[in-house]
Amino acid sequence: MELDFSLRKLRRLYSAILSNNYEIITFSAYLQKKYQDKAVILRHDVDRLVKNALRIATLEQEMGIQSSYYFRYGGGIFNPRIIKAISDFGHEIGYHYEVLAKTRGNLEKGIELFKNELSEFRKIAEVNTICMHGSPLSRWDSRKLWETFDYRDFGIIGEPYFDIDYDQVAYFTDTGRRWDGENVNIRDKVISGIKHSFRTTDELIIALRDDKLPGKVMINIHPQRWHNNSVFWIKELIAQNLKNMIKRFVIRNT
Repeated sequence: MELDFSLRKLRRLYSAILSNNYEIITFSAYLQKKYQDKAVILRHDVDRLVKNALRIATLEQEMGIQSSYYFRYGGGIFNPRIIKAISDFGHEIGYHYEVLAKTRGNLEKGIELFKNELSEFRKIAEVNTICMHGSPLSRWDSRKLWETFDYRDFGIIGEPYFDIDYDQVAYFTDTGRRWDGENVNIRDKVISGIKHSFRTTDELIIALRDDKLPGKVMINIHPQRWHNNSVFWIKELIAQNLKNMIKRFVIRNT
């Protein structure tokens, strides 16, 4: 039996997208309208296990796919060698910022940290887009930074939580290690009139094959969740179930 959240299942998902005549594009390509009628914006939030991001980037390169990778700064995630390798495959590199969580809501320190961390990424690759890291155990939402400042002042052309109309683009995220994880999702969610209820990747694949999805879709995949190695797959399953319990508690008490 083929396990969900394996690289084999991910390959099947990509094949279903391409077979149903969707073009898989980066977030920058979407913003610049460099796509045909049907498009999937493929985004990766690299929160942990940066080597797994490289495995997925390699799989995509083999399939002729270019996607967007958003890396956190620090915590073993900022790996210049791997980031450059992924960029060299033709994928978009973005900055997964969490500066208000790091500065405990201090806006002035936050914008200075944003500028410095962005500069470090730009020493490795071109960076034109950013994406907030949810920092689920922090009370601080780093998107609040843009109520005072403007990311376009730093040469940034877009942020997925601000620059996509989700009434026109369906949003799917594997947060919670499922595709319908709203009850364990603190910040990785959007306001949208497009409703769906797919829990497994197979259900998402069937919807693609049956042409039940709209013409524009964003799929957010966290690389640390997808493993062929059974030991890592089980470790991620256990860890995610524990995190889901904590997130449910946080949501109920906020």
